Amino acid sequence: MRGTVTSSGPGEGERLWFLGTLAIIKVPGEASDGRFALIEFLFPRHTSLPLQTHPQDDSYIVLEGQLTVQAGERRFELAPGAAAAVPMGVAHTFRVDSSTARVLVLSTPAGLEEMVRDASVPAIRPALPPSETPRPTPEQLEAVFRAHGQVNIGPSLSPDD
Repeated sequence: MRGTVTSSGPGEGERLWFLGTLAIIKVPGEASDGRFALIEFLFPRHTSLPLQTHPQDDSYIVLEGQLTVQAGERRFELAPGAAAAVPMGVAHTFRVDSSTARVLVLSTPAGLEEMVRDASVPAIRPALPPSETPRPTPEQLEAVFRAHGQVNIGPSLSPDD
């Protein structure tokens, strides 16, 4: 099977509400025969996932906002136009330091988008989800992470870290 030519304009793509964020799958793994997936995220202030590893490289390109990234022993800030790559197996997390942040995440190989799909609900508009948006229970979320090879090994970054 060969990949398919895929394009998506501004705001286009598969829109999902993922754990209090908006995820837009711009290029799904199916389009690249699993070589990569590209997801645009809109994160609210102080979003931070647990310190984690997973079987994909993550590359971040900040379109708007400010992130603090912890990857291995390094901690650094990313502003609009900045990029970073975190190889698979390196423990990492980030925190949104601005009111919101729009970030492109390149997952290599693809797979991150499948985890996002499994823990999301369809977004009915291209905005952050309302507070009453359903989320997986902690047990369901742990099962999704485990099924996709994500291992949570530490806490998220708090606003004071």
